[in-house]
Amino acid sequence: MSKPLAERMRPWRLEDYVGQQQLVGEGAVLRKMIDSGHLSSFILWGPPGVGKTTLAQIIANKLETPFYTLSAVTSGVKDVRDVIERAQKERFFNSASPILFIDEIHRFSKSQQDSLLGAVERGIVTLIGATTENPSFEVIRPLLSRCQLFVLKSLDKDDLLSLLSRAIHEDVVLKEKKITLVETGAILRYSGGDARKLLNILELVVGAAETDDPTAEIRITDKLVESRLQLNPLAYDKDGEMHYDIISAFIKSIRGSDPDAALYWMARMIAGGEDPKFIARRLIISAAEDIGLANPNALLMANAAFDAVMKLGWPEGRIPLAEACVYLATSPKSNSAYLGIGEAQALVERTGNQPVPLHLRNAPTKLMAQLGYHDGYLYSHDFEDHFVLQQYLPDGIRDVRIWHAQHTPSEEKLYQRMLKDWGERYKD
Repeated sequence: MSKPLAERMRPWRLEDYVGQQQLVGEGAVLRKMIDSGHLSSFILWGPPGVGKTTLAQIIANKLETPFYTLSAVTSGVKDVRDVIERAQKERFFNSASPILFIDEIHRFSKSQQDSLLGAVERGIVTLIGATTENPSFEVIRPLLSRCQLFVLKSLDKDDLLSLLSRAIHEDVVLKEKKITLVETGAILRYSGGDARKLLNILELVVGAAETDDPTAEIRITDKLVESRLQLNPLAYDKDGEMHYDIISAFIKSIRGSDPDAALYWMARMIAGGEDPKFIARRLIISAAEDIGLANPNALLMANAAFDAVMKLGWPEGRIPLAEACVYLATSPKSNSAYLGIGEAQALVERTGNQPVPLHLRNAPTKLMAQLGYHDGYLYSHDFEDHFVLQQYLPDGIRDVRIWHAQHTPSEEKLYQRMLKDWGERYKD
């Protein structure tokens, strides 16, 4: 039986690797590390199908070092210790440390992660972890501090089109067929930046369109892709990537104020065996990003639901999750804080390290006081309504507006207070 297309197309050289040029392009940080042969432990964080496992295997091939793999889903502490012991025996003097690749490292328990610390610290193994989850939530701090973190991005349109072309013209099976890409909109949309999903869809559509005539042209159109995936929506989802489509629908249903749809998608996640903590974290993100200042209690509710799940376990934990889900979906919405921090980060990127105004600086020493640090600072609590006009932004951007209120009833009160205090500066 032939291997799946996604496996047949897996590259084994950096030159054939698609995407992530910010990490592996000429002069990029990870590329320099690989080319030098001096590899430190690191964690690859990114969505599924962007090349985390492939990149780890390419690195091991290029460095010609032993490569061990563990799955956090099936491996225990004993498995970790066994691999470390084998790696220690196989390491030769002055040779590169064996690579230990751990897929879904966010699923490792604290004790499993603790068992890695000594080996990583002493260089017995070079750890490469792969995760679809924010490592700061699930990876213990001592291990995270011993690893660099590299963020992988979803593949963009050009990357995906390049991969499609290579698959059609270079794959040992597909190149024997007469395949024409008439339209690519649907196949790119359904893939969602996921290379594995893209290739699974291509394989599914080509297989479904084949006839008894091996010379017949297979014309891939948006209509063909959509019809095949509607008939068999899970066929291309061999590794559970539908999980990310469902969580997207869940978040968008909350954002769109549809509690029925939000509960439905939550039920789909529960039926699929989703980690309750994953659902709870998404509720916290939604409360901060989409509801925000329109109803600050939403964040408290989401946090309380997370705590309740941790205390109650499963299946009772579904009840506080559902309560928070309905509360968030039915709350007024505002993303002004989300947009505000994005604007602030973009401003920092554009303007660099602006100096802190002297009157806002701390003056713990006599010399600093003599230099004018803290001089002229006005203590807000000494004034009526605990407010006094004063410059807080750096001189170079002193008049820039970053936060813009969205006029929900709750946020309107905040806006009116800013108008009262700051006057023209906060007029929209």
